[in-house]
Amino acid sequence: MPALARLFLAVALLMAAQLPATAVAQDAPPSAAVAWRLLDYIAVDYPGAVSDGRIVSEAEYAEMREFSASVRSRIAALPASSAKPQLLAEANALVGSVDHRAEPAEVARRARTLAADLLKAYPVPLAPQQAPNLVRGAALYAEQCASCHGAVGRGDGPNAKGLDPPPIAFTDVARANERSLFGLYQVIGQGLDGTAMPSFAHLSSDDRWALAYYVGTFAYSREAERAGEQAWRAGSQLHAVVPDLQVLTQTTPAALAARVGEPQATQIMAYLRRHPEAVAPKSDGGLDVARRKLAESLNAYEAGDRKRAEELALSAYLDGFEPVEPLLRARDGALMAKVEASMGELRASLARGAPSAEVAAQVRGLDGLFDEAARALAPEQASAASSFLGAFTILLREGVEALLIVIAMIAFLRKAERHDVLPYVHGGWIAALLAGGLTWAAATYLISISGASRELTEGFGSLVSAVVLISVGVWMHGKAQAGAWQAYIRDKLSAALSKRSAWFLFLLAFVVVYREMFETILFYAALWSQGGQLAMVSGAGLAVICLAVIAWALLSYSKRLPIAQFFSYSSILIAVLAVVLAGKGVAGLQEAGMLDVRPLAALPRIEVLGVFPTWEGLLAQLLTLTVVVVGFWAAGRRAQAEARV
Repeated sequence: MPALARLFLAVALLMAAQLPATAVAQDAPPSAAVAWRLLDYIAVDYPGAVSDGRIVSEAEYAEMREFSASVRSRIAALPASSAKPQLLAEANALVGSVDHRAEPAEVARRARTLAADLLKAYPVPLAPQQAPNLVRGAALYAEQCASCHGAVGRGDGPNAKGLDPPPIAFTDVARANERSLFGLYQVIGQGLDGTAMPSFAHLSSDDRWALAYYVGTFAYSREAERAGEQAWRAGSQLHAVVPDLQVLTQTTPAALAARVGEPQATQIMAYLRRHPEAVAPKSDGGLDVARRKLAESLNAYEAGDRKRAEELALSAYLDGFEPVEPLLRARDGALMAKVEASMGELRASLARGAPSAEVAAQVRGLDGLFDEAARALAPEQASAASSFLGAFTILLREGVEALLIVIAMIAFLRKAERHDVLPYVHGGWIAALLAGGLTWAAATYLISISGASRELTEGFGSLVSAVVLISVGVWMHGKAQAGAWQAYIRDKLSAALSKRSAWFLFLLAFVVVYREMFETILFYAALWSQGGQLAMVSGAGLAVICLAVIAWALLSYSKRLPIAQFFSYSSILIAVLAVVLAGKGVAGLQEAGMLDVRPLAALPRIEVLGVFPTWEGLLAQLLTLTVVVVGFWAAGRRAQAEARV
């Protein structure tokens, strides 16, 4: 018996004990799923047992008889139904065919027919509920499977040596043709006794489906995928052959070839296994998740479970709306701000125990806003102009904020004639750009950055930067009041800018630039997925040119300023940026659910200034402003005292 057949058989028997929740509904009889899997094995492996009425392999034939008898006994154990007598008759006919060494084609036909009728009589959803995430699948494979199965699935991983039986080579085309994605899913969830294949039941069902689909792509080339995409887009009749995820998941390439022929079957499988979204149910994506979570939140609130309602409302934002926020911001910034504010107000209403009718009205209002957002996010709304403007404005807006801080540091060091420290500042912002590029690659090809992670990164990054900028701004303001600047630079600055201070400037440059890079990446990833890449690159290129011009102008102007005046202007600029970042930091933590939200309708939303209509954000900015004013006053007094000494 082939190793793969033994592996699938063991999984089929284990399935009788427990089936993953998404593979089989809770009320579906486990015996039906096991019988279905065994029938698939019989159809695939019977030719290795019998040929031309003669037994080719005694061991294989004994297993085929065992399988067919097991199918009959499992069907007999199923709950009563009007279809059960017919299923038993088909099972008896299958057992008779195997016992009489019938031709493989006849046995395969009987097994496939019985399997199809079994699923009709005892529905067993053998497919994921949504298109698996192959990016996630690739990450899981590299982490969990590549050490044995090899980086590209050839069964030649570094840990494969000495394993008996050896790891399956997923690139084996002959085996892949007889392998369904559901079979892979079963193996992943159950493991295999007697081999090195462990169970990965600790992974979520979504992760197991992602891994199964990713592994199912190894036997297919990119050329076949491209040909399959062309055939899929050109041939609407193929959509009827593979209409949904369930058919795609259950159908083997060999079965598809029997219907559409080769090489089209291979090409279609290569495309659909890599792009299951092509047959997945269409929805508004994240907005659909947000709608569902809000409906569940309202139900929980009306049932008296306020804590659960708050958790679901937060999830509606982080898991539903937040992923589409960057693209919506680029398409309709005003609508994005309105949705974000409304979701914050809903969470505030839940936290204070507002009447159910008020909460229900807010949910209905958000549902209407989601409808507007869906229209704005529709593919037909994408255009080269919108991609260009979105890429340009996003990079320019985010870049200016970081640029001002970095330019202030560079200008300061030049004024202080400390050119030896400049490489640390340049190293900081260059490292941030490289880290941003790695973040893009990771978010695109390896991991999915959660909404909470995004908001926490922006929130904490903003607050840390604000604290640092306050201290720097106060220090610079104090020095702007002192006299004898050249003497100060000669006598004190060399000691002040030690190696530790130089690395501090490196970290400051890194943090302020990476924070803006992180936010820009989110917008660009959303825009990139909508097409119009050339327009997007052009917009980004123009923004880079504008930022370079701004940097040159600021540096040129700073050279002409007297050093005391330069410090005075720079300290004010840095203080303003600290207040802005304090507001943005609090808003990010509120959106991540770490801080409460108390709406302040009278306060306008001015995002460029970090002003958001909440009491927490306003108080944070007022507190920051107070610290800055007091710090400036104390630094000025100290500088005056030093000047009199």
